[in-house]
Amino acid sequence: MKTVAIIGLPNVGKSSLFNRIAKERIAITSDFSGTTRDVKDKEVLILDRPCVIIDTGGLDSSNEMFENVKIKSLEAAQNADIIIMMVDGKLLPSDEEKKIFYSLQKFNKPIALVINKIDNDKEMQNAWEFDEFGAQKVFPISVSHNRGVTALFKWIAEFLPAPLVEPELDIEEDEEDIDLETLLQKEEEIPEEDENESNQINVAIIGRTNVGKSSLLNALVEKERAVVSSIAGTTIDPVDEFIEYEDKVINFVDTAGLRRRGKIEGIEKFALMRTNKMLESADIALLVLDASEPFKELDERIANLADTNNLAVIIVLNKWDKAYEEYEKVIDEIKFRFKFLAYAPIITVSALSKKRVHKLKDLILQVYQNYSQRIPTSKLNELFKEAVSKHHMPSDKTKEVKIYFATQYDIKPPRIVLVMNRPKALHFSYKRYLMNQLREKFELEGTPVLLYARKRGERDEGEAL
Repeated sequence: MKTVAIIGLPNVGKSSLFNRIAKERIAITSDFSGTTRDVKDKEVLILDRPCVIIDTGGLDSSNEMFENVKIKSLEAAQNADIIIMMVDGKLLPSDEEKKIFYSLQKFNKPIALVINKIDNDKEMQNAWEFDEFGAQKVFPISVSHNRGVTALFKWIAEFLPAPLVEPELDIEEDEEDIDLETLLQKEEEIPEEDENESNQINVAIIGRTNVGKSSLLNALVEKERAVVSSIAGTTIDPVDEFIEYEDKVINFVDTAGLRRRGKIEGIEKFALMRTNKMLESADIALLVLDASEPFKELDERIANLADTNNLAVIIVLNKWDKAYEEYEKVIDEIKFRFKFLAYAPIITVSALSKKRVHKLKDLILQVYQNYSQRIPTSKLNELFKEAVSKHHMPSDKTKEVKIYFATQYDIKPPRIVLVMNRPKALHFSYKRYLMNQLREKFELEGTPVLLYARKRGERDEGEAL
């Protein structure tokens, strides 16, 4: 599939054009210079013709971080099939922009000079200032006013393959409510196609600023995909990358590093909102901790995001080659601080040297299998019957408390219903006991489990254990 790269200085409107083509707000836009820092891409249709549109960071060399952004942006242009050089029509042409445009011409690819922010006919005269570029294809446009964009689309479409006609998909949303009457009437065996509904694993990389999330993404995909810098807060837009591993497609998303609420300012507020949205569609969270320094309260708060979204979790101790304490003490600290993630496996890595990163891919596959597994109803009932016989349930004011039936009604994570005569009498400590028995019997490492105690016909939320 052909690729179209949008190149230009910071704050000329590249991300706004990217969002316009993608027909959704994927890239964060703001008046802050340098909002886009990583290369983002999206499969789109331009006049019904398929291509991949690429949004690049602004070409700025003012510091270490932006120099890295510039390098990646120019690499994206060199690898693209079509180049859009974007400039700000409200400003005079700069020598730097002319130099960039001439360097892009050396790639011998279709290139257009797009003059943005020409909002009305009166401002068209500003476009003539850019004649000195000597561009053969010039498009004065206004993304915000949707002016002149169609002509640009028609030019891009000339280099794209014929339109694709794809069948419409009938997609049904998952139903969260539990109807026990329906559950009890269903066949125990789940159809095979339901078990294999998706071949893709969505993995969100979360953590504080500067713990090495972008370095970890680059190591996992085995290429320099995300901009890495010692400047905290380099990643703003979530950066995603697919890899094929074994028989799965793993989609990694490097989310923006999170700070204490009082330190979040400007475009980082948008980044936090985008991170929360990404977690809603993720399967697994890689909680990245900096092993070179003691853990902070913010690490626990970020971990709670994964717990709140009922995600499978792997704790990644990065910078292990610079560990501040010996292994046993660090593990004890994690178990103390992150009690609510007791089910999460822990792996030590060094993203920069790529040490043990390959083991993380296998662990992701195993955790995802646990996260998406279905436990047969017969085995569940056998387990709980044995557990109750070994340790009887406490009575409710001299009245016997019974579990009539247990079944798993959903996956990602496993959701299990206990049909009981007195569900409110199920003490939390006994529920913990049942969960421990469940984890001893079945492979559930890395995944939370939602356990519901209900009467026949009741519907309500469950509790992650």
